[in-house]
This record gives sequence, structure tokens and C-alpha cells, in this order.
Amino acid sequence: MMSLAKNFSGFIKDICFDLGDIETTCGEITKKLNSFYYGLSSDSDSHLYYVGSIGRQTAVKNTSDVDIIFNLPREVYEKYDSYETNGQSALLQDVKEVLKERYSKTQIRGDGQVVVIEFDKFTVELVPAFLLQDNTFVYPDTHDGGSWKITDPFSEQKATAYGNDKSNGIFVDVCRMIRIWKNEIGAIFGGLLIDTLCYKLFNTNDFYQKCGFEDYYSILIDVFEYLKDLNKEQTYWFALGSNQKVYSKDNTFISKAGKAYNSLTSASTTEEKLDVLYELFGKRFPHENKRNMYSDYNNTEEFIEDKFPVDIRYGLSIDCTVSQNGFREFSLRKMLLQKIILRHNKQLTFSIERCDVPKPYDIYWKVRNVGPIAKQKNMIRGQIVKTNKDTHNEHTNFQGPHFVECYIVKNSVCVAKDRIEVPIGSC
Repeated sequence: MMSLAKNFSGFIKDICFDLGDIETTCGEITKKLNSFYYGLSSDSDSHLYYVGSIGRQTAVKNTSDVDIIFNLPREVYEKYDSYETNGQSALLQDVKEVLKERYSKTQIRGDGQVVVIEFDKFTVELVPAFLLQDNTFVYPDTHDGGSWKITDPFSEQKATAYGNDKSNGIFVDVCRMIRIWKNEIGAIFGGLLIDTLCYKLFNTNDFYQKCGFEDYYSILIDVFEYLKDLNKEQTYWFALGSNQKVYSKDNTFISKAGKAYNSLTSASTTEEKLDVLYELFGKRFPHENKRNMYSDYNNTEEFIEDKFPVDIRYGLSIDCTVSQNGFREFSLRKMLLQKIILRHNKQLTFSIERCDVPKPYDIYWKVRNVGPIAKQKNMIRGQIVKTNKDTHNEHTNFQGPHFVECYIVKNSVCVAKDRIEVPIGSC
């Protein structure tokens, strides 16, 4: 068995972000805008700035959202600022129309503060903005009749680079791991908030300057301990570098961090720790025993990250109604809380209780059988099936710690997911 340090090293290497096709696409967008606004016919670099997680270099592989700023000439600001009402909306619409000349068959829309360009593999969110002398940007906000706002991405990038240099690269590694975790367990946890909270922890621990891969497990314990103790009622934090407010409407990541902390601290052997890390980060985390676990039966399990980019942005909650003829119905989650054993020969109706994703979207379900009986029967299942139905029916056929997951896919990105354990006891 490889050491934990080698596992972490391989994991980090696997999740590193690479611009790839994104750089070519953004270059074409820039070329079009440079031609229209500056008269530069073949310039694909000037006036373009990567911001968000990509700009801070904390993005992970298969990132589906690309945030960029295009710096427009000052006279463009003066033109739209002179509008009596909502010149900001007019600006977004005009930029959209310019890009439509280049991407006539691509869905492009103005949305609040950005121009959204939806490509097959990723979505570009372009902010048309104006660079000020203090290196901040003025950008349009179309809400409430229109206004101009200030953003300071360079200060956030500078703080991220500082934290990464001070920690010899550990800071960015941890920020990326937390992104993988939040997507794996289905938590809403924005990228800037992840980087901000990790920075606060690192800053109080001398940026873990003397640590290496062999210390990543204990560092993760520190991270999740810090996250679990945050105030669930807090609505915003001050961003690293810029000190601008980072809002969070859903703090369920705090309680989920508590579960991660408990799992990490309860493991003692190397094998137990590997199992926990596989649980937290999914199949991307190297675990030889997990890879070899299907040698005696068909490996039918599918993984959502192999089908779509995963970027959890919305809340999703599923439950299950347990029923049997002649007996009253129960909520499976309540049964689990009360430690009531789920027996054989029950009808299970899984249902979406809450979904915050704006329609339209697609619904996928996954049923995974776990345990020795599932192996003996060669029925581990685990296929991901598109049903577009709010409910999914099953039966308790045989003993084992099964689970069911639901995924919401919008614009070819998995934006919400939830999981419920289905521990079926003996007769």
C-alpha cells in the first residue's frame, strides 16, 4: 500500500486545473471585443483578465464556469453612465450583440452583472468593466434600475499568491481539495468563500511552512475543525485581500464539515484513513483497495463526474417514504435518526423534497447496492439513469449498506446533488 503522502501527491496532481481549450476560446472572445472596441483586429490577449477561481489559481480540473473581465475604454463608460435609466443593462445587451456576431449559434445572454456564453464544455461569464487607477474595476449591475459596482480581484489574487508562497504550495492544494469535497458531498460553498476561510486558518497557523504531503491529513483535520465551528447564522465574511463582503445564503457546509471532521478524527490505521479520504473526495482520491474491489463481480457503478462537470451551486434535498401493506408510512431519514432498523420487503419511494435549481433541468438517479450479499448476487448496480422524475421507486430486497443519490443537471453541468443511506438490516 502506498503511503498517505504518495496518495495526496497523486490526488493533487490529478485535480490540478489546466486552461486547455478555455484559453483558446477566451482568446477568440477577446479578439472580437478588441476589434470592436479598440480597433485591434488580431489581438487576443489585451484587456482580458481571468478572475474568480481561475484567476486566483485555485480552480480544479473540469471547472465548468470561467470568469473573465474585459476592460472597456473609458468613453464606453461615459456613454452608458449618461443614460437616464439602466445604462448598465444596455451595456450588457450591446456587448452580447457584439459577441453574437462571432458566436451566432451559441446561447448568449445578459444576466445581472455578466454576459453569459454557454459553450458545450464550459460556460464563460464575462464582466464588461472599466479599470481604475487603483487597479480596481467598475462594473455594471442591472438590478433595481441599474448601478455601478466596484470589484477588486487583483487584491484577492495577490493574497492567494502570498498564501501559496508562504505555505510552499499547500494553501492552493487545500483550497482545491475543499472544492472537490464540496462537490462530492453536495454542499453549496462558493469558491471565493472557500479561499477566504482557508486563508484565515492558514494565516493563524503560520501557513504550515514546515509541512509536506505527509502532513496533509492533519491539515485537513484542522480545516474541517475550523469550518465546523463557524457561526451558521453568519451571512457574509470579508474576502481575502480585497476585504469585500462574500455572502453565503446556505451554510449547510458547516454541519457537513463537522461530519468530515468526525470521520477524519475517528480513523486510526492507514487503511481507515484511506477509506475516509475516499469517502470525502470520491474516486479521484487514490485507493488501491477500492480500485481492486470489483475483481469478483461486474463493476457496473457509474460516477457523475465522468458524465458531467460537477459544480454544486444549488440546494437539493431528497427523502424516502418507507411503506408496506397494513403498516403506516415512515420517513427513512427519521428512521435513521431514531436508529430504527430498515427490514426486508418494504416499498421505498425516494422523492425530491427541495430543489433550488431554476427550471429547466434534468433529473438523474443512482441506486448503489453495497455489502457481501450484493457481491454474491452480482448486483451492485450503481448506474446513473436519467428519468426527469421527482420520485424513484425501489424495494428492500437484501441486507447491506446501500445508498441512493439524485443529481440535477442544468446546461450540461451537475449543479445539485444529494444522497441518502439505505441500510437494510437482516430479517
